[in-house]
Amino acid sequence: MRQHVNPLSQFFQLPLSLPSKNILFEKSHYPIHLDIGSAKGEFLIELATKCPDWNFVGLEIREPLVSLCEKKRRKLELTNLKFLFCNVNVSLDEWLSDLDFGQLKRVSIQFPDPWFKRKHFKRRVLKTNILNSIAKAMSKNGEIFIQSDIFELIEYMTNTIDENRYFTRKNVGDLRSINKNPYNVMTDREILSLKKNLLIYRVMYIRNSLLFTN
Repeated sequence: MRQHVNPLSQFFQLPLSLPSKNILFEKSHYPIHLDIGSAKGEFLIELATKCPDWNFVGLEIREPLVSLCEKKRRKLELTNLKFLFCNVNVSLDEWLSDLDFGQLKRVSIQFPDPWFKRKHFKRRVLKTNILNSIAKAMSKNGEIFIQSDIFELIEYMTNTIDENRYFTRKNVGDLRSINKNPYNVMTDREILSLKKNLLIYRVMYIRNSLLFTN
């Protein structure tokens, strides 16, 4: 399975109509945690098991991983979790617009593809349009949590979110001030990075009270 796919290729630029929350979940009124780049899904599977009064959505651009995650989910009979294949920069906004305002409580973006070359920065997942879509759907005190073991990437991500007026950084200053995953569940990459004694940079943003305007 390829580690990286080019989200700007023609295939991934085709918008997908994602199933609505009422189709995805039996209890569609529950608060939602959205994980962008869910990879093998172990983080959300454990979280969904521990938090039955939340709904969890994992979005992943590598379709074989989505199939693998859905197979695991069905085996565990988790009805508060779904994994979906899509390019979030193309298909997320429409799906979020279907949610009740404020239902989206948490968004996590953990160890995304770094795309090191400057000419490939535009392939990185976090962009202004995604942040605005999230801001439009999220009410005050909603969360965006990001983490990476690559300083240049976390710096890029924090700079991008800092420029957005709808989110306020909770831990200003030291990018290592959050010493563990705030959801008390670790991703596979997080576990591996800790075993290798790599520094992990974690940042939490809070949706502020500014009303969203186009």
